[in-house]
Amino acid sequence: MIDSRHACSTPIRPIAAAIALLCVPAAWAQTPATMPVVTIQAAAHEGLGLQRENGTASRLGLAAQDLPASVESLGAASIEARGDVQMKDAVTRTTGLTDISSPGNGIAYSARGFSGNSAIAILENGQRPQVGSGTATYPSDPWGYEYIEVLRGPGSVIHGSGTTGATINAVRKAPTRATAFEAMAGIGAGRALRAGVGASGALGQGGAFRVDAYADRSDGLIERGDARHGKLLASAAYALAPGLDLDVQLDHLEQKPQRYFGTPLVGGGLARALRRQNYNVGDADIGFDDDKALARLTWRVAPALTISNELAYLKARRHWRNAESYAYDPTTNLVERSDYIAIAHDQEQAGNRLEARWDAGANRLVAGWEAATINFTHTNNAPYGGASSVTPTGFDPGVFDSPDPLRPNFSTDTATHALYAEDAYQFSERLLLLAGLRHDRYKVERTSLQGATGFDARLQSTAVRLGLSWKVLAATSLYAQASSGSDPVTSLLSLNLVNSRYKLTRSRQVETGVKQSLAGGRAEWTAALYRIRKDDIITRDPANPALSIQGGAQSSRGVELSASVALAPAWRVEANAVYLDAKFDQLIEAGNVSRAGNRPSDAPRSSANLWLSYRSGDWRAGGGARHVGQRFIDNANTQSLPAYTVLDASAGWQASRHVLVQLNLRNLADRLYASTSYGGSQYLLGARRHAELTVQWRY
Repeated sequence: MIDSRHACSTPIRPIAAAIALLCVPAAWAQTPATMPVVTIQAAAHEGLGLQRENGTASRLGLAAQDLPASVESLGAASIEARGDVQMKDAVTRTTGLTDISSPGNGIAYSARGFSGNSAIAILENGQRPQVGSGTATYPSDPWGYEYIEVLRGPGSVIHGSGTTGATINAVRKAPTRATAFEAMAGIGAGRALRAGVGASGALGQGGAFRVDAYADRSDGLIERGDARHGKLLASAAYALAPGLDLDVQLDHLEQKPQRYFGTPLVGGGLARALRRQNYNVGDADIGFDDDKALARLTWRVAPALTISNELAYLKARRHWRNAESYAYDPTTNLVERSDYIAIAHDQEQAGNRLEARWDAGANRLVAGWEAATINFTHTNNAPYGGASSVTPTGFDPGVFDSPDPLRPNFSTDTATHALYAEDAYQFSERLLLLAGLRHDRYKVERTSLQGATGFDARLQSTAVRLGLSWKVLAATSLYAQASSGSDPVTSLLSLNLVNSRYKLTRSRQVETGVKQSLAGGRAEWTAALYRIRKDDIITRDPANPALSIQGGAQSSRGVELSASVALAPAWRVEANAVYLDAKFDQLIEAGNVSRAGNRPSDAPRSSANLWLSYRSGDWRAGGGARHVGQRFIDNANTQSLPAYTVLDASAGWQASRHVLVQLNLRNLADRLYASTSYGGSQYLLGARRHAELTVQWRY
């Protein structure tokens, strides 16, 4: 039985009380100081965001067009118009990102031939929680976020290890003194219900606040697929004195994801007759709770010098209790269930970032120090015994029954330190040189809670980036960059004795590209060519295949194209496409078998997105396609997920100045496809054809 302290029952009252306190002007010292100027971006953010400042690829406030890196921005207006209700739906409409999420890893992606939460970083407002046992749980929906930024390729210079493939950053809606209110309600197939509210306004004479609340539920169009999710995001900004600003955030999130681990293959393929089936046990349970707090103090020492200090805290509680493995037996016409797994995570992280920025003349410089401590406790019922058999349909799901007790297994205490510097020098109006350097150190202390030997591990990495951006014309930029990065061989927080002797893997990238804006921004397009190589992946020792060593390597090279074009005043087309050649350069597996030349798992050779939108008067409509090419699920390349293309559409009516009614249609052709695999005998299926009706209010 899962300890009750892991259940989704964290009270929301402390956050609500804090919000109430923030809303009372008397709670703040009255001061003649005024709020700093806040630049509000246009609500109808379209295009690739080339003119937007990008804080994910650089800390220097450079516009995307000036950055010598492959970046993209997707605004809230575009996300809403397309009807994307999950963050992963929106993220995977950007260039080259593929969803590989499952109940085990929470949220996960693949990009540029690298996959998982040890190679793709997921951030919120530039803050990155360390990943415990490969699981990332937020942000899971786009409510309360202004836009999403994506940096493709190694981002270790900015965000540390675990960023070789891409970095995804969800940027929050900021507090404003202008009073605003928005709300949304939706109903759809699969007993889907959604609702969200958001508000901002003034706090006293020198402050502003923003509050966003959201909740949803759905059965996911499968048996016993009930899922629900809720969150409360609160933030405030206050001018304490001239040149001295305080920003605070308090968040609480609760998730009960679908307790669905996929459908067994029949005859090596998908069976449409099993599409609605859920082979988990009847009392299966998954829960994620996250509490976050942040305080940032910004001091504008001089017109050219700003110093800031950011203190962040995270408390995460996760639990699982499921039968996770299913295999169809054609001789008995039964589904064999195994791996009765119960797991609990307790993670507590506190971190601080001290940073100084200099912006004078042709030179911009930022330097900083980051430090964090993370306490992680892993509880499980290893070796996960338990088995049962059920008929393919019409079965009693039964209950969780494992002979192995749930016990605390291990705990780790991890300390991280990083020093970084980044400099942008504007040689002329057309030529920009960007250089960056970062050094990270990690210390992991593991304590066994079952009597085994503990250990200490120390890891370090140094990342560099050198890039040049050349404006051939005022709205046309060519760029080139060389960068390096690192990834852990497994999650640092769950490092075991075997992996503790391994160092961080090393990655190196070279990239060149073009970014262009035409017709006053009505058309934008980008192209990028890149090559990435990662060394020190785990392989078998050629001299002794019984031993695992660091000596393997994998690489990828590819071309990425993105475009957003206003075809006419009412029409816009947005499209992107990727061709990827990823392979293992050196990898030996059990049996002394070489996998050199094979494609890594979850790396589609091609992917593409297309969306055509129409807006005229009170009406708007859109339709598009999402394509993901074939992906292998094993290093031997003997089993693969078939390619798929899914069609979506939306239609909206501006019923009044403040009210928008929208119909969202998903998987119009009712395509049967697998979004990801969960072992070799079962695949997680994509959603069936369904519709949702939403109403949005804005005042």
